[in-house]
Amino acid sequence: MKKLIEKAEILIESLPYIKKFYGKTFVIKYGGAAQIKPALMDAFAQDVVLLNYIGINTVIVHGGGPKISEIMKKMGKTPTFIHGQRVTDKETIDIVEMVLGGLVNKEIVTLINRHGGKAVGLTGKDAGLIRAAKKVIKMPSPETGADEIIDLGLVGEVKEITPDVLVSLERNGFIPVVAPVGAGAERETLNINADYVAASLASALKAEKLILMTDVPGILDRKGEILSTVKKKNLNTLFDEGTISGGMIPKVQACVEALKSGVSKTHIVDGRVPHCLLLEIFTEEGIGTEIIR
Repeated sequence: MKKLIEKAEILIESLPYIKKFYGKTFVIKYGGAAQIKPALMDAFAQDVVLLNYIGINTVIVHGGGPKISEIMKKMGKTPTFIHGQRVTDKETIDIVEMVLGGLVNKEIVTLINRHGGKAVGLTGKDAGLIRAAKKVIKMPSPETGADEIIDLGLVGEVKEITPDVLVSLERNGFIPVVAPVGAGAERETLNINADYVAASLASALKAEKLILMTDVPGILDRKGEILSTVKKKNLNTLFDEGTISGGMIPKVQACVEALKSGVSKTHIVDGRVPHCLLLEIFTEEGIGTEIIR
């Protein structure tokens, strides 16, 4: 009986959040261990389907870097990265599009549908969803110290989102699953960082939440403890003191851009924890870091 009462208490605790978020949109970046380990994959799909059934619209953006590198190696190509960005020539972009838009995307769609959802797979090229441009990065020259442009090949950044197809799918109860590739000005395919795609979609949809799933507990302070809430105005200090570094930098930057564009709250959560989405959204404590205005 005690366990049954505890279950009832959990449901009651979640009720205010269900009422608050009914009819709202959450954009979720799905990746890391939760995209690889079967038990975590099932837990993720269950969370998404539950959110959908209680009236919360979800849009999923996924990565797939490890799978891309695996296929590249099988085809005799060596993956190359500069500042964490994959150098992408014409042959590599064909692999990227095949893996992200085909293999990985359809695996996620099938996973969600198997758990009772109605998922539909898309890339940024479908219905003009993502207009992109080649990304330019600059690095100091070893010889002169002056900045020089580094050509990453067919790597892009989001220039414009046309979310009509997502709005139409949401209106009819479907769950869009988006692969992070877009079309450039010359109709070329461009590979785009999934965190930034998720932030751009959240901004265009005026989403209630942007949630980035990672393989770390959240933003950690110098003592290794989770910062459960961080205000946007305090982020520069955390950058300067090195609290935010490495792979966390693009995730925090994506959150900041989403907040600037009207997204209500952003979250960085540990995808290694089963049902991390429900724990972050429907409990008072949460499990990751929320970045707020």
